[in-house]
Amino acid sequence: MTSTVPASLTRTAEGFALQAVLLDMDGTLVDSEGIWWEAESDVFKELGHVLDEGWRDIVVGGPMTRSAGFLIEATGADVTLDALVVLLNDAFENRIRQGVPLMPGAAGLLAELTAHQVPTALVSASHRRIIDQVLLSLGPEHFALTVAGDEVARTKPHPDPYLVAARGLGAEPGRCAVIEDTATGVASAEAAGCHVVAVPSVAPIAPAPGRHIATSLEEIDLALLRGLAGRAR
Repeated sequence: MTSTVPASLTRTAEGFALQAVLLDMDGTLVDSEGIWWEAESDVFKELGHVLDEGWRDIVVGGPMTRSAGFLIEATGADVTLDALVVLLNDAFENRIRQGVPLMPGAAGLLAELTAHQVPTALVSASHRRIIDQVLLSLGPEHFALTVAGDEVARTKPHPDPYLVAARGLGAEPGRCAVIEDTATGVASAEAAGCHVVAVPSVAPIAPAPGRHIATSLEEIDLALLRGLAGRAR
């Protein structure tokens, strides 16, 4: 877990129900889910296996160990879990060294949150090495805190990453708005007690009480997030 902006910013949202905004990375802020699938496909091609397109919905949004473990079991590849995790991270990182495209509306939303000094955290199941590379495209100045999947005892869908982020920003989970793109991430945020905006990327996310569904980050602004945080959970 790293802090990239002075923690004093955590006090600037006082007076509003919204205390912090917590954002997922892959598929939410950056258009990287397809890049991950390409990396996975290429790694397994080198191992002598072809991935089934139908597995994309299964491996998206969760911890690296879960996705890698599933692919080993599904393909019968002769590779250890630890070795595969390294291969996948290497393949993905090589693809984004020149940058990764942002999702529509991401730059505008981050700029608005920064302009209003809203404490903001990046909360991802990706490993630290990947987050630090992606931050070069997102702009580290937009985040007071970043939480990586290999820095918590239990990552998504467990609530731990969002509880760690809220605590690190000095915020109550019930006064945090979370933006996620997968059912796994939504489950994590809601288990932590946060208000959730779901912007589905690869697979649909079912509506649920208290859950706001959007088709793009372009539909999300600070006014919407403040309104959500003002509702009881």
